[in-house]
Amino acid sequence: MADGGMPVRCPSCRREHLYVPPSLPCACGAPLTPPMARGAPPTPVTDRNWADEWVTVHCRPCGRPFQWPQPELDCACGAVLRLAVVPAPRVPRAPRTPAPSGRAFRPPPIHDARDAVTVAALYLRWLGFPDTRSAARRPPSGARITARGMLAQVDPGPRRTTARDVECLWLTAMTAAGETPAACAFFCLAGYTDEARARADALGVALFTVDLTGTPRPVNGAADELVATGA
Repeated sequence: MADGGMPVRCPSCRREHLYVPPSLPCACGAPLTPPMARGAPPTPVTDRNWADEWVTVHCRPCGRPFQWPQPELDCACGAVLRLAVVPAPRVPRAPRTPAPSGRAFRPPPIHDARDAVTVAALYLRWLGFPDTRSAARRPPSGARITARGMLAQVDPGPRRTTARDVECLWLTAMTAAGETPAACAFFCLAGYTDEARARADALGVALFTVDLTGTPRPVNGAADELVATGA
């Protein structure tokens, strides 16, 4: 496959194209390219569904799963072709290890929304992100915290966090101009919908719930890993 390109024939007009998959950086900085399934016929895109817009690619240097935009090609005849990718292998979760700081996190209690943001910022510092600060762009609800290598959202509201909330946080981290994509963490008081948990697992977003004592609790594998390894 010269220069990473692969021939693709449009099933509508029979034109042949050379598709070269682009590279995007993993959170560890290594370039990632989706493993294209050579010889698999392209599929014309007729309907859009969020679940079909992403594929999982594993970074070989660090082993992290990475959600990649589904490879597509626009033909001159007007057809949009979805290109097949070799499915990512399932990677077993590593055993959990003690918290990185070696000392217990002692949170202040939560009385209002500002306290919830403070607890999340303190917790991220405890995990090894010392330069936490408020993000310049606020989400529709709650607040965002940024640090080197981390973007977190805090929602102290009474509604459960949805899949759309998780997706928006992840997309913001992935599209930060000129920066390596940051790890993502979500903190909420009301919990998460089943769809939000499934989407966070697919995207690698760490989910935490926070009770009124100010104690963050991991609720998915990405959060367990973040607590185990820290920054």
